[in-house]
Amino acid sequence: QVQLVESGGGSVQPGGSLRLSCAASGFTFSQNDMRWYRQAPEKERELVAYISRGGTITNYADAVKGRFAISRDNRKNTVYLQMNSLKPEDTAVYFCRRGMTAYWGQGTQVTVSS
Repeated sequence: QVQLVESGGGSVQPGGSLRLSCAASGFTFSQNDMRWYRQAPEKERELVAYISRGGTITNYADAVKGRFAISRDNRKNTVYLQMNSLKPEDTAVYFCRRGMTAYWGQGTQVTVSS
């Protein structure tokens, strides 16, 4: 069965960095684009970053451009989200998603606070 397992969340001070990972299994990872979303308390889930199957095309939400970087390793069936210069408004639960399908990970909490 399809599984997406996020890790790497935690608490960090403003200006800090975190690297999220999403380990995928149960499907042909290299044939699927991947997405990172986030959901802050009392807000709707929003798309943060996208990466194409081969990793050559990436897109970002305006709020994270220049600070976040999505990447993938198709040998390890893993997609990453490097988050730098974190701000309090980046606080949210971060989810990975297999393309536009109904398959989501369980989420990992990121808290940015001084």
